[in-house]
This record gives sequence, C-alpha cells and structure tokens, in this order.
Amino acid sequence: MTTTTPPPPAPATDRAGRKEWTALAVLMLPLLLVSMDVSVLYFAVPALNADLEPSGTQQLWIFDIYAFVLAGLLMTMGSLGDRIGRRKLLLIGAAAFGAASLTAAYATSPELLIAARAVLGIGGATLMPSTMALVRTLFRDPGQRATAIGIWSGVMVGGVALGSVLSGVLVEFFWWGSVFLVNLPAMVLLLILAPVLIPESKDPRPGRFDLLSVPLSLAAVLPVVYGLKELPSQGVRWPYVASLVVGALFAVLFVRRQLTASSPLISPALFRGGRGFGTAVALNLISSFAMLGSAYFTTQYLQSVLGKSALEAALWALLPSVLIGFAAPVATAAVRGGAARAHVVAGGFALSACGYGLLFAAGTDAMWTVLAGAGVLACGAVVVGSQLTDLALGAAPAEKAGAASSLLETGQEFGGALGMAVLGSIGTAVFRHEMPDTAPDAARETLGGAVAVASQLPPTAADALTAAARTAFTSGMHIAALAGALVLLAAAALAARALR
Repeated sequence: MTTTTPPPPAPATDRAGRKEWTALAVLMLPLLLVSMDVSVLYFAVPALNADLEPSGTQQLWIFDIYAFVLAGLLMTMGSLGDRIGRRKLLLIGAAAFGAASLTAAYATSPELLIAARAVLGIGGATLMPSTMALVRTLFRDPGQRATAIGIWSGVMVGGVALGSVLSGVLVEFFWWGSVFLVNLPAMVLLLILAPVLIPESKDPRPGRFDLLSVPLSLAAVLPVVYGLKELPSQGVRWPYVASLVVGALFAVLFVRRQLTASSPLISPALFRGGRGFGTAVALNLISSFAMLGSAYFTTQYLQSVLGKSALEAALWALLPSVLIGFAAPVATAAVRGGAARAHVVAGGFALSACGYGLLFAAGTDAMWTVLAGAGVLACGAVVVGSQLTDLALGAAPAEKAGAASSLLETGQEFGGALGMAVLGSIGTAVFRHEMPDTAPDAARETLGGAVAVASQLPPTAADALTAAARTAFTSGMHIAALAGALVLLAAAALAARALR
C-alpha cells in the first residue's frame, strides 16, 4: 500500500496571490471559447445551409477544418510559445481568434467561412497550450497549481457541453453568425488584461526552431485524425485505412527527427528521468478515449432513441455537467490530504467505468440512467485529467511548459478521435447485425438513416422500423459500453501500478 506525503508549504514568495488568481480567471476565457468552438455549430447548420447553401463537401469542411487545424498545430505552437514567449503567443492567438470570429460571423460564402474556421483553428492551437503553460508558471506552489489545473480541466470539459447549448439558444433568437460573435468581448478583455496581469515566460535557452518538424508533425497528426474521424460513420474503407497508415509512417519520421535534431520541436528529455510525464500523457489519452467515445452514443440516444429535438437534447445533455465542477476539487483535496495520487487516478478510471456500466444497463427508454452514466463518466474523466495534467506539468521543466502542454492536448485529441472510431465502429457493427434483413439498406446503416426512412413509411411500418432501430442502437451501445468499461478498468490497474 502506498501513501502520499503532502508537500511542505511553499515559501511565501512562491505562493500565488490575488493577482495570479485573477489572471487565472482571465486565462479561462480563451480556454472556454476554444473548447466551445468544437461544438458551437451543431444547431446552426439549418440556418447556415439556408443562407450560404454549401455543398455536402463544403459543409463537412466547415465542421471539420477547425478540429483538424487545431490538432495539427498544437505541438508546433506549444514549442513556439516556449521560444517567443507564452504570453506573446497568447495575445497573437487571441487577436487572430477574434478577427477570424468576426469574419466567420459575417461570411458571405462557404469558402470564406471555411477559411475563417481554419484561422480559428490556428488561433485555438496557440491559445490552448499557452493557457496551460502559463498556469504552470503562475502557480509555483504545488498545492495551488493542482487547484488551478483542476479548474482548467473543468472549464475545458464544460466548454464542449456548453458550446452546443449556446449555439441552440443564439440561433433561436438571432442568426447563425451570432455563435461566433460571442468570442469577441472575451478576446478584447483578454488583450486588455493579459499584459497587466500575466507575466511573460519563455525558455531562456530555446535553441533554433526546427522548421522541418512542423510539416512532419502535421503529416503525422492530420491523416490519423481524419481516418479515425471517418471510420465510425463511413465504415472500414481503404482510403481511411490508408490515411491511418500514412499518418503512422510520418509519426515514425517525426519521432526520429526529435531524437536526432540538435534542437527538436519536442524535447525527448521530457520523457526521461522516470518522473511520470510519458505515463501521464498515455493515461490521459485513454481517459479522453472514454469520454469522447461515450459522447458518440449519448447524443444520438437523446435525439434518435428518445425522440428529443436537437435543442432539448442539448439542454438535457448539459445536466451532467453540473457534477463536473465538484470532481477536480474533491480529487485535489484528497491528494493534498494524503491520498496516493496513483489511487486517486485509479479511482477516477474506475468511476468512469461505472459510468459505462450505467450505459450498459440502459434500455430504450432510460433517459435518467443515460444522463447519470454520462455524468459519472465525465466526473471520472475530470478527476483523471486534472491529476495527470498536474503530474505532467510538475514533471516537465518550467522552460518546456509549452511543449509539455501541447503534448498533453495532442494526446487528448488523438484519444477522443480514437474513442469515437473504436467504440463508434463497435456500436455500428452491432447495429447493422441486429437490424432485420428485411429493412431497407439505408435503414440498416445508421440509426439516423433508419429514422429518415421511417418518416417516409406508413404509420404501422414506420413504428416497427423505428422500434427495431432503437433496440439495435441500444444493443450496440451496450457492447461498446462494455468494451469501454474494460479499457478503463485496465487503465485503473495500470495507473495504480505505474504511478505508485
């Protein structure tokens, strides 16, 4: 049995005061908006389509370009912030994010909106690692840093849930472009207050910026994220498998470059020394795998199984987020009170596994069970994320905080895409197996396709097809939940051993 001795109190000069906590509140503004922008277009699609009339391909790019650019540039921007200054990069990113938001809000063509969303992704890639790295430098006391990182983790998870709800409310009362205009006041406030409240920090000996690593990182990340994103909906097809293979090959080249370059983009020293950085990144990826993998099912369950409207589903889905605010502070208090961090992280994984257990137990009319499962799963993920982020940033040298932050966040992006691909593919395979052979081909592909086909049938046939599709989807959710729970229980055992 292991125990954790609370760290001794930091010197008074190391403890953060009112200015630092106010600076943290300012840093949470861009983090909230960047995480919200992942889901902020969900309910704006009908109005956007009516106004700009994008093609099917253009609509996909409007949605996906933000996440692709964000994921592809995280490592580059984290390393760049270490070199030129994290506050400077934060301000540059905020200005770009605000300008792109204004352009997106008043876009007059699909092409202009796609370009604006790409610039939003660039801005987001500068803001996310900068905020985490600045938290590392603002809070030198380990206890205070753990609390600040817990807040960071809660805001990050809550922003994704809030984005879709805010989208529905704004589109209900204004026009689709208003979902982007909400970014402007926060970015203006950040540009005004950050120079006053946040000190500059950077690596005093950064070395030359390795330009070759930038395209290698993009070529490694983007094909893998694309392939993983398409597999759940399109099935196992050679273009997506080829995309994964190409990304994996470039990942090997990228790692080789980091090991041989005199001034690498990501220093291999981060993974040396046995202080737990690599383990934290890997376990954090697994937590993101579980979190995003469950979202694939819960959102469809609320809309297509229970028949909720998009806005109703989003509002109900916001309910589990209430629990998230308590998860990180409780975990931080437990560690500071003497609990072993290995046990707390393992407990977080086990809690998330219990959330999957509730999804496994849900029938075709079990909204409260599904919402409870989503809430329990998210709480476990926040416990894990907050503790592993604190561990990783504490293990990384302060001068490499940007690169360390970007690796954590890139791992989260990979984990989320992998969770949706693996668990989504499991659910889709079960759905197709469970659907009656007599059902139309389009109805046997996805739950949404079955509901669309049913809307064109006579009432009796429509009810029968819809009931069969809902049962098949729930069966798929059960098997995917079982798989997710097993992965999380294995991660709990790994965390208890590796973080000891």
